[in-house]
Amino acid sequence: MSLVYLAALLVSFACVLVVDRRFRLFLWRAPRTALAVLAVGLVFFLAWDAAGIALGVFFRAETTFMTGIVLAPELPLEEPVFLLFLCELTMVLFCGAERLLARRAERTHS
Repeated sequence: MSLVYLAALLVSFACVLVVDRRFRLFLWRAPRTALAVLAVGLVFFLAWDAAGIALGVFFRAETTFMTGIVLAPELPLEEPVFLLFLCELTMVLFCGAERLLARRAERTHS
């Protein structure tokens, strides 16, 4: 049992949250809406994983970098953490790109 992968996910997630907070891109711009989006994204991807597991497409690989804790058959503890990180990262990138493109359009039209 190792916490390496989980720790890497949590550190990466914390770094994205710091960027999000600094620029108020997603979670710190509209917290309730952002939490709802993250919840919907997490549920969607967990359902996707469940379907993949049921079809035999997804499976848990044994590795020394993971905790070994399994939440459901073939669903390691790290998976929901990764999916939450993925959703947050995607929304921060989307909101950041949207802001940059809006600023660029303002400069072009000025």
